[in-house]
Amino acid sequence: MSHSGSASGGQLEEKVDLSAEVATKLEQARTLIENGGSSSLSEALALLAALEKRCRVGNDTPSLVKVCTASIQHCKDTENETVLIQTFQTLSTRRSQKSAAISAMVQLSLPWVLVDKESNSPHPSLQNDDLVVALRDITDGKIFLEAERAQLTRALATMKENSGDIDGAATVLQEVHVETYGSLSKKDKVEFILEQMRLTLAKKDYVRAAIVSGKISSKQFNDEASEMQNHKVQFYTLMAQYHAHEKDALNLAKDYHSIYSTSIIQDDIEKWKMALQSCVLFLALSEHSSEQQDLMNRVFKKDTQHLEMLSSSHATLQLLLQPEIISYPLSHQSELEQVLADSLQKLHDEGSGNESKVEVDEVNHWKELLKRRIIQHNVRVVSKYYKRIHGKRLSQMLGLERATLESEISTMVSSGSLYCKVDRPADIIRFSPSQTPEAVLTAWASDIDKLLGLVERTTHLIQKENMTK
Repeated sequence: MSHSGSASGGQLEEKVDLSAEVATKLEQARTLIENGGSSSLSEALALLAALEKRCRVGNDTPSLVKVCTASIQHCKDTENETVLIQTFQTLSTRRSQKSAAISAMVQLSLPWVLVDKESNSPHPSLQNDDLVVALRDITDGKIFLEAERAQLTRALATMKENSGDIDGAATVLQEVHVETYGSLSKKDKVEFILEQMRLTLAKKDYVRAAIVSGKISSKQFNDEASEMQNHKVQFYTLMAQYHAHEKDALNLAKDYHSIYSTSIIQDDIEKWKMALQSCVLFLALSEHSSEQQDLMNRVFKKDTQHLEMLSSSHATLQLLLQPEIISYPLSHQSELEQVLADSLQKLHDEGSGNESKVEVDEVNHWKELLKRRIIQHNVRVVSKYYKRIHGKRLSQMLGLERATLESEISTMVSSGSLYCKVDRPADIIRFSPSQTPEAVLTAWASDIDKLLGLVERTTHLIQKENMTK
């Protein structure tokens, strides 16, 4: 037996080398288990418990780790889960227990509860979640076991989800603020948060889903590694589910454009076709704004080659970007409605996890919205060419009933996308604001200044030409 010291609080801390004795006692415990099986388990554990205390008090950490892991392993070998959990709890809560011993026991037991540490899938041999819960309690609050606790939490959530307890699975994951864990890699954090998003959406807790999504920055997906690109697609697919519920067409278009722009999607013709078609469709369904027009122009100019392979999407953008009246229904209306049905069905299937059909009301909402966006486009086109127009003439020009026309104009004025005044008795719709005499005079003076400037410049150029002859 040898002794060594290390400085601790100004005093030397005594360390005892118990390796020889530990080797002997471990062999005795193993023999007891082999000869007596589960009936000798308590005797073997008592033998190792006394040895564990000597190693812990004597600061022989390597030997302590061997004793603790051997105790846990014997419980596992005899398939006594109750004693296993009790032994785990007892050893991990000993006074001044070494972090190395606790860490070693947890690391030893992870393969028993996880069939795949990468995916954090629970082991199929687990009959209940008692062991997982016990391990989570042991790792709670221990910084050196943050990664293991995250893995155990995901495993527990998966077990609850498999048993049909979606709410319980989501609640378990929400308890872990993985974004604050310093020992986890960026990839592991993103995977955990994506799982939180998926379960909160499955639970239909859309408010919390929006909060959780804010923990992931789009900059994290700048990494071109295939794993992060897969996470990018998963993230924007989940965001599309959220925005579909919120009926936010512009953000849906941005979600699909982000999916389309991903390198792994670009390599699959069927996937990029679906993403690009959905992006164009929801751009058409978006309210007119500078952001919508910017994205629409970028898609039309940068993705021309792909758009030309999608005739209905290409035609849709061409119509919406030209200052011309569009007739409704569109010539390719059926193709757009099919893309709409396919997109909504795919989002519904991914969100609910089953193949039930999308509700008719949801489909009708988007179809009606497309008609309204075409009407609003036509009204904007007319406002560019007419300062004033009779309401009856405008209704004939757009093929609309007067009530429908006034309703859409009112909506556009309320949203600030159009200036309009309606004089019902005179049946006049005015698209340009009336100017005060001062404003007219100011505009006239500005025009005169421009004219005089042009005359002066022209005179100067004529004189310069005469002088060079």
